[in-house]
Amino acid sequence: MGGIRGETREWWERGRASAEENPLLVDIGVALLVQAAMTMPFVVPRAAGLPPATWAAYGLSTLSVVPLVWRRRAPLAVLFAVLAANALYRLTVDGPGQPLPYTGLVVVYTIAALSPARKRLVTGFVLLVTVPVGVWLNTRSARELTFSVFVLAAAYVFGRLTDARRRAHRVEAEQAAARERARIAREMHDILSHAVSLMIVQAEAGPVAVRAAPERAEAAFDAISATGRDAMVQLRRMLGVLREDGDGSGGTGSREPQPGIAELPGLLDRVRAGSGLDVVYGTTGHVRPLSGAVAATVFRVVQEALTNTVRHADARTVTVQLTYGDSDLCVRVTDDGRGPQAGGAGWRGGQGLLGIRERAAALGGSAVTGRGADGRGFEVRVRLPVPEAVEAGR
Repeated sequence: MGGIRGETREWWERGRASAEENPLLVDIGVALLVQAAMTMPFVVPRAAGLPPATWAAYGLSTLSVVPLVWRRRAPLAVLFAVLAANALYRLTVDGPGQPLPYTGLVVVYTIAALSPARKRLVTGFVLLVTVPVGVWLNTRSARELTFSVFVLAAAYVFGRLTDARRRAHRVEAEQAAARERARIAREMHDILSHAVSLMIVQAEAGPVAVRAAPERAEAAFDAISATGRDAMVQLRRMLGVLREDGDGSGGTGSREPQPGIAELPGLLDRVRAGSGLDVVYGTTGHVRPLSGAVAATVFRVVQEALTNTVRHADARTVTVQLTYGDSDLCVRVTDDGRGPQAGGAGWRGGQGLLGIRERAAALGGSAVTGRGADGRGFEVRVRLPVPEAVEAGR
């Protein structure tokens, strides 16, 4: 059942996209449907005493439908053309009547959905005059007047609802684009900040190592090279996904997953080699698979916390601890550095902490930062909700 619903939704989305690309074809299709409805009274058997279904009457009814092809481009002009054709039909021929004012409904809906307030006001005034006149020329009954006003008002309401839904979709799309830009900015910040920080540390230590311990200088250059290559791989991965999302191919290219828990040991090794920090890593609780979004968030949080430790903490040891609870995961990164400085500059009020908080909040979690539990160093503690049963990579 879910597969059928998904296929139906896919066909609907494709049809809507095609309609947006070819509005003229849609308008022609609408006109043909209205014409089919207008044709019914001319082809069904007619009782004796009813007005005859002549070709002249059919031609004039068709004349009232043809302007609908231009309903988007000149809705007010189409409204006047339809009203004129209908008036000509009533005044010149005695043909079959219609159960509904099909052309009027389509035009009123179009004006309500696509036109500004000024044109909608003009439409209301015109209908306020023409509808009673048309009823007077036809049956002169209060029942027809009430029915006509009701169906035209319903068409107007549906048009306004369509416009409201379109505006809501546009706002939602703009908000989604803003969130995506913020996500890309966070990814770029995390990748480049981490790589550049480690490369700067090694580059600053390189001249001293060349004079004192050439073998350490060689290791420093190797660390710079490895860090740069890793940053390039992550940037290519992210930009490759963006290209696939934007080229209309539907993501048929090769997509590598975001880094997750499995990549943490490699990250810690690079930090050890690049900065000389003693990095301690451990887990407690029932270790279980995490969803792709949670695993990627854990990796980026640890990466950003380590980057800021390297840049600002002047620490010797940093500890990364993952604690698996029954329904959550706690990520703690603590160091033995100088900790937060009152009024001092640095990452505590910058993009680093902001990015960590945004990542945690996006998954319904929380982030707390500040001085370590023993009053020394700095601590980043992030709590993420993790259901007990979760499929890996979902």
